[in-house]
Amino acid sequence: MLTRSLLFVPGDSERKLAKALQTRADVLILDLEDSVSGERAEMARKIVRACLDDQPKVSRRHQLWVRTNALTHPEAMADIVAVVGGEPDVILLPKTRNGDDVVLLDHYLTALESREGVEAGAIKIAPVVTETPESVLAMRSYIDCSKRLCGMTWGAEDLSTAVQASTNRLPDGSLEYTYWMARSACLLASRAAGVEPIDTLFGDYRDPQGLADAARAARRAGFSGKVAIHPDQVDVINEAFNPSEEEVRYAREVVEAFGEQGTGTVGLNGKMLDMPHLKQARLVLAQAGM
Repeated sequence: MLTRSLLFVPGDSERKLAKALQTRADVLILDLEDSVSGERAEMARKIVRACLDDQPKVSRRHQLWVRTNALTHPEAMADIVAVVGGEPDVILLPKTRNGDDVVLLDHYLTALESREGVEAGAIKIAPVVTETPESVLAMRSYIDCSKRLCGMTWGAEDLSTAVQASTNRLPDGSLEYTYWMARSACLLASRAAGVEPIDTLFGDYRDPQGLADAARAARRAGFSGKVAIHPDQVDVINEAFNPSEEEVRYAREVVEAFGEQGTGTVGLNGKMLDMPHLKQARLVLAQAGM
């Protein structure tokens, strides 16, 4: 499944949901957490459930994920109970502490799927794994924690609050080391678990060039996609995560070279290539839909 662009949509806004459904985002994240105030929580659950019901899973143009509140939040169970019958593709679970939170949510989903007549195991889980210090130090706990695990993502804002930092930025505007470490840990843990790593948001939606640069850097690093906070960011992210014509051309040459010379070490344009180069070339072609 494609996870290049994941657009956050406030769960309490029917207007914004309708607009999001017209975008080319691979994933819409229907949000019941930070973008919804407490007095609008019940309304948001009803709007999100109606959106899920209006977009049957068998015919959805987008993957529909739901970000619930953290399992430690008093509204978490109400969020989960409200949406399971609508068959969201994924529950995005914020502020996880370790893999045990994923296991606990797995148990809740198993019971609720049975009650709602939803296929067992149909709803996957993607935790946000860098919003608590404990989670950053427990990345290994996510590996093999649940068959529902399908991705992992990270963020810097909640973590900086949790560690009581005055800012998560250096004087030049770049992220401080702690948050780059958390980003790298998320990427490594995701790949070790065999699931998709998703890069965090780019905050300035009025800076498409900055977003394009950040998205291309995320793809080079190994991320599968990037979070969007505004519809205008979606196409920029999609383009950044699509291989360029030059990349596709070179990948074809690599595959052809191995096909002609064998599957050991081959020569191409004066360079020696081995199996990692072939695997990378096949990945590029797969990303290009070839």
